[in-house]
Amino acid sequence: MVAEAGRRMEERIFTAELIENPYPVYRRLREEASFHFDVGTGELLITRYADVAAALKHPRLSAQRGAEAGFPMPAFLHGLMRPVTRMLSRQMLFSDPPDHTRLRSLASRAFVPRVVEGMRRRIQGIADELLDAADGRGPVDLIGTYAAWLPVVVIAEMLDVPMQNQTRIKLWSDDLALFIGGSTMPLPAVLLRAARGVFQLRRTFRQVVRQRRRGPGRDDLLGALLAAEERGDTLTEEELVANSVLLLAAGHETTTNLIGNGVLALLRHPDQLDLLRREPELIESAVEELLRYDSPVQWTGRVALEDLEINGGRVREGQAVAISLGAANRDPDQFSDPERLDIRRAEARHLAFSHGIHFCLGAALARLEGQIAIQTLLRRFPDLRLAGGEPEWRGNFTLRGLERLPVLLR
Repeated sequence: MVAEAGRRMEERIFTAELIENPYPVYRRLREEASFHFDVGTGELLITRYADVAAALKHPRLSAQRGAEAGFPMPAFLHGLMRPVTRMLSRQMLFSDPPDHTRLRSLASRAFVPRVVEGMRRRIQGIADELLDAADGRGPVDLIGTYAAWLPVVVIAEMLDVPMQNQTRIKLWSDDLALFIGGSTMPLPAVLLRAARGVFQLRRTFRQVVRQRRRGPGRDDLLGALLAAEERGDTLTEEELVANSVLLLAAGHETTTNLIGNGVLALLRHPDQLDLLRREPELIESAVEELLRYDSPVQWTGRVALEDLEINGGRVREGQAVAISLGAANRDPDQFSDPERLDIRRAEARHLAFSHGIHFCLGAALARLEGQIAIQTLLRRFPDLRLAGGEPEWRGNFTLRGLERLPVLLR
């Protein structure tokens, strides 16, 4: 029986069960109560579409919660993690207005539709280069050979990261993602990897910034951030480095998941795969449906600045809140037959890119990369199929994506 609005239940939700297939859990949570309290993380969980949309736009739910929300740790480890949380606190993802407004406005010029559309040829070239290298081989891991590298190369070029550093920055970014997203790994291992990732990423971007300052100015993403930092009134060096790290990590982690999750969903739904092959003009609506069906980002977090209500549900001041984008995108009150993959679906109001002032800055770029990556793969390999065995999911609650996806390129 569906619970009344505002009812809250308590249990431990963030377990290994949520990694492999979270959607049966989400369905139960939506049906049982408006809110759930996770006794493991101390967070209030919101899973229904209407509640999620309201929470994402609520002005008194703060994103400036620090990365430790939902990831409790012993007090003696806080010192180890201070460089990590200090850097995250300077990123626009973890900030509120007016800082969020200022930081976002500086980076947004690189993601306007005109600029993103101008990158189409380069993205297509990267996709073809990666598939050229994989063609003719036996079973390949689509994540390690294609899905993970296309967005890494794109965003690294936007931020002027040298080619020889791209493999390492992906590794360090993955280390940081374990901490931000919550992991099934033992806590000490997660914290140590996060600390390593932050140290190395900060050092890399400081080197890139020093080199760029010695050269002529350029009209690119890093150039825009550098110009603002050098004016001294809008961006500090710490904010410059921190948000370069954010744009790098967000620019490839989520798009890798979009490509990998999307291809897997199509391969598991051959009727939809055949439809997309017959009607390639459906690629835009297909990508929107793939974003809804298996969202690259499953959760986002806030903290209540005061006692407040969300659609009749009460949230106490100081309460950490985990908001489920993935659960909202399968809510039958919003989407008809939400468990069905339908690339012709007209209901496009998914929340995969969040909602409100924290709507994903790079959404247009991610959409374009997803469209090109999936369409190119299907065009070049019309008999693409799974190579056998179960795909391997990454142990990350927030960033839902595949560790490996073995396929036959045919």
